[in-house]
Amino acid sequence: MTGTSPTVRARAELDLLVLGSGVAGLSAAVRAADTHGMAVGVLTKGELEQATTRWAQGGVAAVLSGDPDAIDLHLADTLEAGAGLCDIDSVRVLVDEGPSRVNELIGLGAIFDRDATGALSVSLEGGHSEARVIHAGGAATGEEVERALVSAVQRTVTVVHERSFAVDLLVDGGRCVGVIARGETGERTEIAARNVLLATGGAGQLFAVTTNPAEATGDGTAMAMRAGAAVADLEFFQFHPTALHDPRMPRPLLSEALRGHGALIRDSTGERFVDELEPRDVVSRAMTARMLEQKVEHLWLDATGISHFARRFPTITSTLAEVGLDPGVDWLPIAPAAHHQCGGVITDLRGATSLPGLWAAGETTCTGVHGANRLASNSLLEGMVFGPRVVEAIDAGVVGPEASGAMRCVLDPDDPTLEIGGVHIGLEPLDSIEPAEVPVGTGERRAQLQRAMTLGAGVLRTGPSLAATVAVVAGVRRSLAEPRTVADHELANLVTVAEGLLAAAMARTESRGAHTRSDHPDVSELLQVRLVVRLP
Repeated sequence: MTGTSPTVRARAELDLLVLGSGVAGLSAAVRAADTHGMAVGVLTKGELEQATTRWAQGGVAAVLSGDPDAIDLHLADTLEAGAGLCDIDSVRVLVDEGPSRVNELIGLGAIFDRDATGALSVSLEGGHSEARVIHAGGAATGEEVERALVSAVQRTVTVVHERSFAVDLLVDGGRCVGVIARGETGERTEIAARNVLLATGGAGQLFAVTTNPAEATGDGTAMAMRAGAAVADLEFFQFHPTALHDPRMPRPLLSEALRGHGALIRDSTGERFVDELEPRDVVSRAMTARMLEQKVEHLWLDATGISHFARRFPTITSTLAEVGLDPGVDWLPIAPAAHHQCGGVITDLRGATSLPGLWAAGETTCTGVHGANRLASNSLLEGMVFGPRVVEAIDAGVVGPEASGAMRCVLDPDDPTLEIGGVHIGLEPLDSIEPAEVPVGTGERRAQLQRAMTLGAGVLRTGPSLAATVAVVAGVRRSLAEPRTVADHELANLVTVAEGLLAAAMARTESRGAHTRSDHPDVSELLQVRLVVRLP
């Protein structure tokens, strides 16, 4: 896969190799090494701190009071946001175990905001029926979570491979046994491990405008697909409604918490047109429709009514100051941006994928927690909960998946007792598609793919727009040669995930959650199913 680079085989076998350095992977790594004494390796293509987690401005949703009724409300809100496609067992695990995982993180040194009495401050965010979201530094929650976990990992794990790129999974006898990776100097390395955990994050770089860092190229999802693992819910890609309209990438995020504190969304005439506390898909859809109607590139967030803004949101205040904006006086230019991959590699309730020896946690997965649309501030919580669950399963001697959670639609696809069944679709070869003209350079081809996905498979989609996007992706696919650089591998991964997303979006002829087909605006009861995608 890497030209003439030599292959170096790792000498020692690890109990667990974690791919990725976000909240899901590092939570698992710390638990495996510290609690269970496993030999753990962490491999990340950047530096340990350089994960999507650190960009998360939203908080962590968890009922820390332990009140059963309040926990049930968290479950109900999550199910409501998921538009009929959440797996209730997965959501129950999330809301029940989440508070303990938050407290464990605090025990590792994470510092969250507290009120004058010393109690943890909680706030209200879109889609939540009551205040239950905790933050760090107002809107620096991800950065604080990442800091605490990185510090713990550096104290506990066996080996860390930074600036290393996982190219593909090693599969032997129907089991994942490690990865093929490129080191910092380009050498090809095989790293053996009894278990591999995919915690590589999402694929926001599929789109031209995203809040995700440049590293979010769907690597884990694409590797799993090539290895034969099942993926699902790829058509549900959540767009955050309030990204700052600014040339920088990733786009600076104006946290959900601003709307929870009273910020209003206004159109180009200053009119308020949407309930700001609706789930993200509702707000993003309304904003996109209004932008198209008024032929503008952005709308406005009016946060002038928030008192003590700089004290409450120091990170956002600093970001706005860099572009000359004062939130106490200025309306803030905003537009939806690709933010969170709601689907991915299908797992059971313990994080096992359909490929024995391969586990997954965090944004790269389809656990069934998010369904058709993620509830705000459930993403960091998902990583905290399901990453450690993988470790507990490995410690208990579990090898492969069981028919629980989202995995039921793979292992029991015809079980009539399943509340949410599965429809299996294979990826059609793109040879018959007339491709669009493709530029020469890897960067130019990536930009072409991103533009096409944004225009044809973004917030609003139609059958013709998806077909036009398929043609662009077909052209990029044909242009791929033997990858020689990390950028080449990343483009190949983006193409693979794009193909899965487009296949599912074409098949889902309805509008549900984060997937809106303008030519099929209604919800279809026949499509209250999970669309499972597998490579031929």
